Amino acid sequence: MDRPLRIGIAGANAERAWAKDAHVPALAAIDGLTIHAVSARSQGLADAAAAVFGAARAYGDTLEMVRDPDIDIIAVTCKVPEHRAIVLAALEAGKHLYCEWPLGRDFAEAEEMAEAAQRAGVHAAVGLQGANALAIRHAGKLVREGAIGRLLNLRVISPTGGWGPVAPPFYAYLQDKRNGATLATIGGGHTLAAVEAVVGPYRQLAARNTILRDRVPIAGSDEVVERTCPDHMMIIGEHEGGCVSSVEIIGGEIAPLRFELRGTEGMLTINGDHPGGYQCGELVVSTTAETEPQPAPAYPDLSGAAINVAQVYAQLEADIRTGTRTVPNFDTALRLTKLLDTIDAASDQGRGMALEY
Repeated sequence: MDRPLRIGIAGANAERAWAKDAHVPALAAIDGLTIHAVSARSQGLADAAAAVFGAARAYGDTLEMVRDPDIDIIAVTCKVPEHRAIVLAALEAGKHLYCEWPLGRDFAEAEEMAEAAQRAGVHAAVGLQGANALAIRHAGKLVREGAIGRLLNLRVISPTGGWGPVAPPFYAYLQDKRNGATLATIGGGHTLAAVEAVVGPYRQLAARNTILRDRVPIAGSDEVVERTCPDHMMIIGEHEGGCVSSVEIIGGEIAPLRFELRGTEGMLTINGDHPGGYQCGELVVSTTAETEPQPAPAYPDLSGAAINVAQVYAQLEADIRTGTRTVPNFDTALRLTKLLDTIDAASDQGRGMALEY
């Protein structure tokens, strides 16, 4: 297939949201992919997004877009509670997928979608862009090659601007744990995926999830909503290779990310300062040992949230054309969902827990 693969974006908005900030500029940088269609909550919103993003078709009904025979890949960028219906319809239609993380609202939804993807046999990528970033993959390679010796301990501080003292109107739904889009799943999920990509899977852990602010004003209104999800997390763990780690995930704080890994032969750090966290923006690896340099970005003109999304799209395109499977997939998402459930249980029960995958 020599022509560009055609993308349909579910959850397009011409004025704001993740598709506009990350997916659209990423796709514009990749010659082998093109935005063919967009969908939104109404036909008017879809028409506006199509005009701005250069899409040939606009749908006010996402499930109708999914059935469009001229679309090769469905990009699911809408709110998490809407993922399941779109993903299952896309799989039934035989489409390849790029579904943003979190995959579903809970483990049951993630498991249903992962099993459906296996049956369909398509390429189903999940948006764990941070764990797939050039810097994270380079750090993992250096660790596996023994660049800093045997791993001893890792310290991570992962702040994000979200889940602070005030929420914008379009982020009110992020305060309700039932919606599946929380500090734990977003800030926590992306951080923990990056941790495991570098130092390996957790073997056992203890955790403390805390709601520091349980009432959240909505900016520009008199509304106050209840926050039912943690806005602060602490995870102390041991990984399969013996490395121990401490991870703190902090809501409502804009500060540089800290990732400090100590080994018997030196230190490795990963630095970034995007307020959205590990999945957003450029990350840079440095070591005290002499090592090969971090690879240059494939799309140097991109910035911010689009950098790591473009990396996933480029790999997904190559996977579809060659039959390889290199990107984080729905099985990856299912495993990470189980890790987050284990952290919840460890916090609720006040005891350490072993990981069973």
